[in-house]
Amino acid sequence: MVFCTFPIPTKKRNLFVSPKLASETASGRLGLLLMGVEEQKEMNSASVMCLLTDPEGTPLGVPMYLPQNAGPRQLQEIVNELLNNEEKFPYSFYISDQELVVQLGSYLEENKVSVEKVLRIVYQPRAVFRIRPVSRCSATIDGHKSIILTVAFSPDGRQLASGSGDATLRLWDLNTQMPLHTCTGHKSWVLSIAWSPDGMHLVSGSRAGDLLSWDQKTGKASGNPLIRHSDAITAISWEPVHLKSPCRRFVTSSKDRNAHIWDISLRKCIISLTGHQSPVTCVKWGGDGMIYSSSEDCTIKVWETSEGRHIRELKGHGHWVNSIALSTEYVLRTGAFDHTGKQYSSPEEMKEAALKRYNKIRGNAPERLVTGSDDLTVILWEPALSKHPKVRLTGHQQVVNHVSFSPDGQWIASASFDKSVKLWNGTTGKFVATFRGHVGPVYQTCWSADSRLLLSGSKDSTLKVHILLISSFEKVFAVDWSPDGEKVASGGRDRVLKLWM
Repeated sequence: MVFCTFPIPTKKRNLFVSPKLASETASGRLGLLLMGVEEQKEMNSASVMCLLTDPEGTPLGVPMYLPQNAGPRQLQEIVNELLNNEEKFPYSFYISDQELVVQLGSYLEENKVSVEKVLRIVYQPRAVFRIRPVSRCSATIDGHKSIILTVAFSPDGRQLASGSGDATLRLWDLNTQMPLHTCTGHKSWVLSIAWSPDGMHLVSGSRAGDLLSWDQKTGKASGNPLIRHSDAITAISWEPVHLKSPCRRFVTSSKDRNAHIWDISLRKCIISLTGHQSPVTCVKWGGDGMIYSSSEDCTIKVWETSEGRHIRELKGHGHWVNSIALSTEYVLRTGAFDHTGKQYSSPEEMKEAALKRYNKIRGNAPERLVTGSDDLTVILWEPALSKHPKVRLTGHQQVVNHVSFSPDGQWIASASFDKSVKLWNGTTGKFVATFRGHVGPVYQTCWSADSRLLLSGSKDSTLKVHILLISSFEKVFAVDWSPDGEKVASGGRDRVLKLWM
């Protein structure tokens, strides 16, 4: 297919694009973004054919000629225009997994890329808000009589629940930083806590295999324990609110080698998922309506949720599968709630908002699944498309204990007993960086809502905040921190001075 340049007339400027794109944007609004009239004379030698795609590779329009003096700001305006965004969203742009922070011409020259080739540019949405790095402990709250094994914020971020080896669950007032309720009823360690994505229900599971749901206002158990498992509960996951609102169903996994689907309204197990030959280590309810369970039998099983049929088995690991995570997990857990704090008047309104958030993160491709194993590897899967691994991620020297996707689905973090945290591209699985600093095994990682900060917890008794200054992973030759501690300046191979706040 041959693409030629075609000027879209405007009062001030012109943009050179293919004829098809020109017809789609006949109003000439895109023409305001890039090239001055005098610069058109240099078009043949100062332009490059580009194809914009989303992270899954879906093209946005057709290839277009762009001037080499175009940079991220102009590309951002083009993407917003082509997507017909009413609000102008911020985007990052990547070429061969390297973020574009300079003009196209500078990138071509520096990387010795021929202008005769179509340049594929991947656009990815950035968070419209920024989370400040945590830097100090603001409160130390006593109350539990034994080790704290699990903590979870409610989807709207207004409440915090913690489970302990003292067999209690506690609800905390985040304003006063005092215990709100001490919830008793379990006979053994509280190992797992899960809020429903609509924020209406809270369920906990214990080492003894019993489950309890809690009244958040009184701190009392809502009825008798739910009994079906015969060994420790390893995970709890709710059905996403964009699939069913209000939330009623959740799934649990256990060391008894089984997983069960429960109905909170009926207060009973409605479906049993059996088939694993060893303890089930983790379970997730996906946004496409499938359930994923991992096991010490080295497999991940995929289940449909209306009858509990086993759909497929994912094989690839050579040892226990310790952890699984979904690319859409953050929006599945938080449902319709976001950084704005908006509240919803009806289940239907909440379902619609949750679906919009889910579709934005999911994009046009199916959900991705990542797993971490005792075989020292991480595997990226697309379980809706294939039972075979998409890519195997190697590099850890010891057991991979935990894996997690960033809220925007762009990054994967893996925590290992080798005392490191590794960062991977969430779409391709390509290795990005290793975060070192812990002097003991790393147990878990957690992301900030804007996907910029990664928190890791370790046996060495420390939490470390890793700031993803991913303006580009270029060599940095010069850095300085301002005396007031508010800013950092850096400069490097990309020839761009960056200020970090």
